[in-house]
Amino acid sequence: MRFIAGDLRSKDGVDAVAAAALDHLGGDDIVVNNAGASRLPPGGALEIEPDQWQEDLDVNLLAAVRLNAALAPQMLERGSGAIVHIASSAAYTLPGSLLHYGVSKAALIAYSKGLATELAPHGVRVNTITPGSIQSPGGDSAREQIAAAIGVEPAALLASIPVGHIGRADDIGNMVTFLLSDDGSWVTGQVIAVDGGVTMRP
Repeated sequence: MRFIAGDLRSKDGVDAVAAAALDHLGGDDIVVNNAGASRLPPGGALEIEPDQWQEDLDVNLLAAVRLNAALAPQMLERGSGAIVHIASSAAYTLPGSLLHYGVSKAALIAYSKGLATELAPHGVRVNTITPGSIQSPGGDSAREQIAAAIGVEPAALLASIPVGHIGRADDIGNMVTFLLSDDGSWVTGQVIAVDGGVTMRP
C-alpha cells in the first residue's frame, strides 16, 4: 500500500496527486472520492462567511470533480471502471450552522448522477453513498460541535437512528467494496443511504 499526500482543495494539488497515482499504478480502475470537511460557525446559516462556503465547495464537491477529470479518462480509454463518491445524509437535513456542508454534499450527489449518465455508455459506473453518523474521532468531534450549536447532548443526535446504534467505518467500506466489485456491475447512478435508516423517514 502506498499513500500519496496532497491538497485536494486546489486544481494543482489534485493534479499532483493524480499524476503521482498514475505514475505509481500505471493506470486506474477505481476512484473513491472520500474528501469531506467543514467549519462550524458560531451562528446559524446567515452567519456562514463566503470563504467558508467556498472552502466546503472546494473540499466536498470540486475535489471530486477535479480528481475525476484527471483520472476518469484512463477508464474511458479502456471502457471500464468504477467511481464511488462519499456524500452525506447531511445533504438532506442538517442544522443551519452547517448548511454549507450539506449543500456541498447535495451538489456532489447531483454531480454524481449527471456524471453517471454520461459515463455509463462507455463502461464506467458512478455511484454515491450517503453515510449517517459514523463512530470515528472526526465524527465524534463533529457531533459534539453540532449538539452544542443546537443546545442538545451529543447522544440526542444518535437517538433518532432507527436501528438503534451508531455506524462503523466498515459499514461504509463494505458498501464501497460492493459497488466497486463485479457484484455491483449492474449498479450505476444510484444514491445509497448507509445511515441506519435515518433517511427512510419522511
